[in-house]
Amino acid sequence: MLAAASALVLLAPLSGGATRTVQGAQARTIKFTDYKLANGLRVILSVDHSAPVIAVSVTYNVGSRNERPGRTGFAHLFEHMMFQGSGNVGKGEHMLLIQDNGGTMNGTTNQDRTNYFEELPANQLDLALYLESDRMRSLDISQTNLDNQRAVVQEEKRQSYDNQPYGALSGTISDLAYDSFAYKHTTIGSMDDLNAATLEDVRAFFKTYYAPNNATIAVVGDFTESEGKKKVEKYFGSIPRQPDPPPVDTTESMGTAERRKTMTDPLARLVRYEAAYKTVPGNDPDSYALQVLGSILSRGRTGRLYKAIVEKGLASNANAGGQSGRGPGLFSCTATLAPGGKVDAVEAAFDAEIAKIQESGVTDTEISKARIQARAAALGVAAGGGGRRGGGGGGGGLQSALGRANALSQNAVFFNDPDRINTNLSHIQAVTAADVQRVAKKYLTKNNRVVVVVEPDGSQDDNGGLR
Repeated sequence: MLAAASALVLLAPLSGGATRTVQGAQARTIKFTDYKLANGLRVILSVDHSAPVIAVSVTYNVGSRNERPGRTGFAHLFEHMMFQGSGNVGKGEHMLLIQDNGGTMNGTTNQDRTNYFEELPANQLDLALYLESDRMRSLDISQTNLDNQRAVVQEEKRQSYDNQPYGALSGTISDLAYDSFAYKHTTIGSMDDLNAATLEDVRAFFKTYYAPNNATIAVVGDFTESEGKKKVEKYFGSIPRQPDPPPVDTTESMGTAERRKTMTDPLARLVRYEAAYKTVPGNDPDSYALQVLGSILSRGRTGRLYKAIVEKGLASNANAGGQSGRGPGLFSCTATLAPGGKVDAVEAAFDAEIAKIQESGVTDTEISKARIQARAAALGVAAGGGGRRGGGGGGGGLQSALGRANALSQNAVFFNDPDRINTNLSHIQAVTAADVQRVAKKYLTKNNRVVVVVEPDGSQDDNGGLR
């Protein structure tokens, strides 16, 4: 049995519970109960009677990091397979039942996890739990469904990656930056690997990773805790446990020499530059200072990069920021060059701004602004800019039941710490100017980065068509 936990988070007030003012925002405890069923399913219940809704988020401890060479794309393929029907639910019926009962739902996959979630009126908790448990217990893994969804994923790859300008950039950055296979390949996978997947491969993947002992379910909203416990046990308690999945090797070392690559893209019309620096997992103390650094560099028109690069006409956009994953992260600086712009000039401008922070630090005003932006992001209100990649999965920030359900389940899977929903923002608020300067010096060095430049190949005319 895991202990119940609670702490403080900056939030608009929900019903009940004590509140106090912290740095101009109202702080409230997000309370939850955290325990496990006999089959290993981790359960997190958070009662909130402020609105007649419930949210359910099931996060499986499987992402592309769990794949092996020659069999990439399986985690994302299963995001699609999970909507193809199960023992008592027809193909596509999961989505229809949720929508017909006034709810919303979806599923997402990234390097570190796969999650499925729905938000419904409070009287439909049984429906949400029944649907999620039925596909965990008895997903319909047939050759027909595999062939169908493999084709869907391959078409998604064509539309979202292969036939998009700069579609290969992210995968090239990962391949250059990482040495271990876990983060070296893309979540979407390769066409060859998807074609090679057999029905036996897919069934084995499901049995290994879609087991109750490899999942966390978070239920948030208008129900009673006793009711929630009974219903979770009713629907999930009899699903058999499976052997624990094999561990994932995410060992990475800091870079010792810059790695560079220039590539051509027939769909690109402008040059794009990206430099990525290897950093730390999202729960490392340095990750919070890196988040603040990204905010100072590129949040809005007052960010340092806008003034140094965009206003000077070197590029049409310039951003910096990092991902908050469970393995070694990347802090990326990206820019799409202006017509006729020079890569050397943009890179020099990036390097100069980083050097200024390394040598002279940042101001208290910049730190204060970054803290405000972090609070806004936690609440799910507008806070543009930021990093290249990241986890998530819908929900509109911590003000919504769904946002809290996703955060609770994901933090449990990522860091064995669902209470991070309450402590994450306080870590960011504690970042000092000295912290920002220190991480800039430590991680943003030329020897610790990879650089990829994407150039048009000249095959497009001025209207975007092929010559």
